[in-house]
Amino acid sequence: MDEGCSKDYKAWAFLPLLIFLGLYVGCGVVFTIMGRESPFEEMPRYVAVLAAIAAALIFYERKTPVGRKLDIYCKGAGSPGVMLLGIIVLLAGGFSSAAEAMGGKESIVNMGLTLIPHHFLIPGIFIVTCFISTCIGTSMGTQVAFIPVAVAVARGAGLDVAMAGAAVIAGSYFGDNLSMISDTTICATKGVGAKMKDKFQMNLLIALPAAVITIVLYGILGGGASSAADPQGLSYHMVEVLPYVTVLATAIAGLDVFFVLLIGIMMTGIIGIAMETITFFEWTRAIGAGMEDMFFLAVFSMLIAGLIELIKYYGGLNWLFQAMTRRIKTRKSCEYLISLTCMALSGTTLNNPVAIIITAPVAKELGEKYRIPPKRLASLLDIFSCIILMLMPHDSGVLLAQQYGGVTYLEIMRFSFYPILLLLFTCVTIQFGLLRGREEKRRGDNG
Repeated sequence: MDEGCSKDYKAWAFLPLLIFLGLYVGCGVVFTIMGRESPFEEMPRYVAVLAAIAAALIFYERKTPVGRKLDIYCKGAGSPGVMLLGIIVLLAGGFSSAAEAMGGKESIVNMGLTLIPHHFLIPGIFIVTCFISTCIGTSMGTQVAFIPVAVAVARGAGLDVAMAGAAVIAGSYFGDNLSMISDTTICATKGVGAKMKDKFQMNLLIALPAAVITIVLYGILGGGASSAADPQGLSYHMVEVLPYVTVLATAIAGLDVFFVLLIGIMMTGIIGIAMETITFFEWTRAIGAGMEDMFFLAVFSMLIAGLIELIKYYGGLNWLFQAMTRRIKTRKSCEYLISLTCMALSGTTLNNPVAIIITAPVAKELGEKYRIPPKRLASLLDIFSCIILMLMPHDSGVLLAQQYGGVTYLEIMRFSFYPILLLLFTCVTIQFGLLRGREEKRRGDNG
């Protein structure tokens, strides 16, 4: 605990965080029940977290000057890790927007639809969605772009629309887990100090078996498509897809994500201007607009990080660490507890980056104590924060599938194989200590 804190508040130190969750989630749930169009926008996350910060500054350590507590807050909000996270998410937003503006997003979607064999339509939709979301780094963006198209193609082919919607939702989160420019990936790796390349490999080894079985199930249940499913008028240019492929390849090769995104952004400008799909200033405006779209995450990360630093100062993290340690007997139970905590927060807030940002500091400390590699921690945080969203009735993907497909939540859930399989394979990985490196095995980390 920082020098100057005269009292250990233990569990009470988390009251500001509960205030944030109560205001943001509580109001969102109430307005959802009332039928508001955008229920979670009635109490913006910024207002909720500012109320929590005010409570942390006012109701604790009253003898300590507010200026001292603000210094502690700013220490957390302005830490190198948080600043780097902010820069990277801004670059990710700039790349995504610039690639879309020069025609890359449309090309990659059209290419996927064109290349899907008609007799393999539902599995093809899942595979293409996996690829698209891995490239563009956003589950929401993939769902918005692809659910209407996939539903229309499935309906025209006489196939189950709910299955097509479930395939898009699953594929979107598969790619979101693996993408190098996904906000969940960035938050998870930076939060626990993992390398993106290592985390990608870890995620892929866990998720791939679940994805393969999902493809087989969709192939068996999907049936055949009629000629009505033929894509009409869908054009694409391979060169416009190159920025996405380059970003994926260079990130997997181990290049620092800052340079990965910088190279991707430059490629969108060079290709777009050369092909005359975008002018120089349209390109710069697109980069700026994409960065602005990510301001919320960069700023919110700072606000939450500062609040977590105050909670730590008041003794909250130390209390939580000790409380969780008392319940943890082995490394295995540690991995389960970290995973379930992140999943609960993600399901509560309907925001996986927020859940990861909150969970990561404790996960990092526990990981160091129980010798859990950062790549494994990052992978578990990422996977469990996404699994729950694929199953929530009011998550954006499920709502979009219901809206465009005219189907119910339960109809979609009948074909939601991937999240269940991913949960199963991840739990098997934890339970039997799979995917541990040689160094871990030599140390005898068998718990």
